Amino acid sequence: MTVKQKVKQMKKTLLFLLMILVMSTATGQVDLTENQKEKLDSIASQDVPNDAPGIATAIISDGKLIYEKYVGFENLEGSLKIDKNSRFNIASNGKQFTALAISLLEEQGRLNLQDDIKKYIPEVYKNQEDKITIQNLLNHTSGIRDIYDLLSLKGITWWQHTYNNQDVLDLVKAQSDLNFSPGSQYLYSNTNYILLAEIIERVTEKSFVQYTNELFAKLNMTSTSFEDDHTSIQGPIAVPYFNFDTWSNYEWKWNVVGDGNIFSTLQDQIKWEKIIQGKGNPQISRELINKSQQLENVSNFRYGYGLVFDEYKNLRYRFHEGATGAWKATVVRFQNKDLSIITMTNSGKTIPSMQTRQMIDVVYNLDKVSNAFLTAPEKTADFVSEEEIVGTYLTATNFSFEFRKTDDGKFVLHRIGRGEVELVREADNIFQQKYDPAFKQEFIRNEQGEMVVTAYYTSHAPYSLARANSDWNDYDFKSLNGNFVNDETGAELIIEYDSQRNYKVLLNGQENNGTLVTPAKLL
Repeated sequence: MTVKQKVKQMKKTLLFLLMILVMSTATGQVDLTENQKEKLDSIASQDVPNDAPGIATAIISDGKLIYEKYVGFENLEGSLKIDKNSRFNIASNGKQFTALAISLLEEQGRLNLQDDIKKYIPEVYKNQEDKITIQNLLNHTSGIRDIYDLLSLKGITWWQHTYNNQDVLDLVKAQSDLNFSPGSQYLYSNTNYILLAEIIERVTEKSFVQYTNELFAKLNMTSTSFEDDHTSIQGPIAVPYFNFDTWSNYEWKWNVVGDGNIFSTLQDQIKWEKIIQGKGNPQISRELINKSQQLENVSNFRYGYGLVFDEYKNLRYRFHEGATGAWKATVVRFQNKDLSIITMTNSGKTIPSMQTRQMIDVVYNLDKVSNAFLTAPEKTADFVSEEEIVGTYLTATNFSFEFRKTDDGKFVLHRIGRGEVELVREADNIFQQKYDPAFKQEFIRNEQGEMVVTAYYTSHAPYSLARANSDWNDYDFKSLNGNFVNDETGAELIIEYDSQRNYKVLLNGQENNGTLVTPAKLL
């Protein structure tokens, strides 16, 4: 072994020992030092300027509240500050309670997770031979399309309308196909949890809100409720605000429940975390609560009972994000139910998902541990010219990078919805963003001879995209011209050839630009 290899091995050993030390502190009650509390205060207030909306955040360890912070205003008009009584819309973080309600009905023998959903909602997917189970809905493996995507296809901006669960059900009833065979893939779809709410109503013969309010009462969460009537939401509400040069709020008038639209206080969320950690006296069984925190019967997938199961810097945890407009929320729970962090906001400026993970770093001293994923290529490979790598690159889910040479000679990356960034060469086959060098792109040909780009950054694991290569000889680009109508949504698509591989695309009267990346794929 060379000296360089020995040094590298020593570093790995030291890193491993440090991770063991960190993980040993991740069990049992955590005690915060004054220095840690100061850092947490700084994180909580970092995106809350004076006289602005803000956040509510808390840390619970071994059933005890060890940190609590309120920053900013719940309502700018009345100069009312956020406090323990402020109710936030925690959006998709409510999915865990929809799942809990389903589990309670299963415990009572009133349904089975392997039941076909058509047993309860026979009017949906009448011609679909595949069985769609309640378990598929819980774990987002049903193949059912997301309601917000369907509304978008119809040209509807959902939050500008007052729709309810029946409106959603009517749109689902018009669907004849699934995106894939149930159980074969994972695809997050809000429709799944709206259908779970419908099943709960039909089994209990109560409204979903009434039944879940009874559940919240059993959990002593009296300030928490799904809201299916925007005109009667009880306050005090942490009013949502965006900032486009000035703070502005907007009218909330959405009535769909099950997937989200749940209002709660930080105090109630703290109660729930304490219950999960084995404290309190809930009127539902401990077995059921423990089951709600597990991943069951879902091989190769990481979603169960309204929670994502993953790792953060080598620590196993469960989490969920919620977002609807300026309302956003994050909850994270670490293995063995030792520690939870909750962050809720009514500000378009704050990012709870990021802030909560910054807090994790402080609590567990993870700033001393390097990232659990690569943030740069380990070595360089053969030289590639800019001309060799221009083109459109895709993931399996059609996320795209497009590399271009501009008229003034710049090499740029275009990502849909994010505009262009200029790139500069770092090494033979490695480029970096000019004004953010941490964002790196590595170009290598795979075994099939395809050019593949791998993207690296400090906040995510590397991911790769392959260039879409097609034979355009004798291809009739005008053959795509025409009007297309979708029977399931009524959406109308008009495609008109422009130039090269570019098209004008009208979706329900709204004009877009399209690029043909393969003969059968238009982005």
